[in-house]
Amino acid sequence: MKLLVIGAGNMGLTYSEGMAKSPLLSSKKLKIYDTDPSKIASLRETGTFDVYEKLEDCLPTADLVFVAVKPYHCDSLFEEMKPMINDSQIFVSLMAGVTIGSIQDSLGVKKVVRTMPNLPAQVGKGVTSYTESKEVSRIELLMIRNLLDTTGASIHVETEKFIDASTGISGSGPAYVFYFMQSMLDAAKKMGFSDYDSKVLVSTTFEGAVELFNRSDISPQSWMDRVASKGGTTRAALDSMADNNVNELIKDAAYAAFDRAVELGEADK
Repeated sequence: MKLLVIGAGNMGLTYSEGMAKSPLLSSKKLKIYDTDPSKIASLRETGTFDVYEKLEDCLPTADLVFVAVKPYHCDSLFEEMKPMINDSQIFVSLMAGVTIGSIQDSLGVKKVVRTMPNLPAQVGKGVTSYTESKEVSRIELLMIRNLLDTTGASIHVETEKFIDASTGISGSGPAYVFYFMQSMLDAAKKMGFSDYDSKVLVSTTFEGAVELFNRSDISPQSWMDRVASKGGTTRAALDSMADNNVNELIKDAAYAAFDRAVELGEADK
């Protein structure tokens, strides 16, 4: 299988590095295309990929094409790609808000998979939701899932509505976690801890809590109840969050991201 990734930005390079290790590629190197001369030079130095600066040298012979450019670049890119592609190729989009239908119409192709990746893919802890056009076979979809899993986990969803919904949870979700972490870091520093100690306190607390959650079937609410005793310090903190409606504000934030994803998809039509 000949695999091409178009775009060597954060997500394109992250998925390229993960997929390059997949046995699905056998001894063939993953192909990667970009237009930035400095990035092209640095990628060639690694020797990990076959690096291209001209689409005509890599796109026509690719079996599977991952498109990992900023959504506002896709119109001009698709216009350039269209004369070089064929019906047997499969196109996998890592672009937020770009619908399957718009990719099919713009490129004149049928086999399209739309995904929603997230930033922790950079450390092999990502989660990618994905869905496909009806022309993609089950075998082809399994192959794509195996490639997506090289950066963490993947979740198949039935419709693009759930791609937009996962944008509000997993796609944008790391930023919510960082927001909470930043608030805790600020509080720790205000209490007198050093920058280093604040980081250790906060990061290890998050890591440990997630590990506890993943190793059990206990809900987050039950874990909170286990930690918070009546009249204790944790209960004081949780009561403060409840009084300030933090739970609803977090849900509102997730829906704001979801609604924006829907808006971007509508604008793309």
